[in-house]
Amino acid sequence: MDATTADGSAARFDVFAASCPSRRLLDAIGNKWAGLVIVALGLKGPMRYSELSLRIEGVSQKMLTQTLRGLERDGLVTRTVTPSVPVRVDYELTPLGLSLLEIMRHLKDWAETHMSEVDAARTAYDRASA
Repeated sequence: MDATTADGSAARFDVFAASCPSRRLLDAIGNKWAGLVIVALGLKGPMRYSELSLRIEGVSQKMLTQTLRGLERDGLVTRTVTPSVPVRVDYELTPLGLSLLEIMRHLKDWAETHMSEVDAARTAYDRASA
């Protein structure tokens, strides 16, 4: 796909090329925690760190922090600090993050809808492989 770089020149991205930056982006958004953060923020709107931590069961503080920083670096999430006691920090999807939300939400819905079929396929495979 052709795109324009910051200096206005044409750039060509091919996710199948090992050196393509779009592959690193897919790795980042394909991370299970990133997908869950994007969907959580997209469904509820701005959330505090503690709300995200409660909503996304099983994520460690370290992983949630790393995920939020990565999404912020990629321009998908904004971090807003409100000076107060204690300091309030909210996370929200950017317009770029919102453009990804529909895709991630469909993946979430697909996984929830088809999990029993996948479980059955896994069981059948494991029996045949044993």
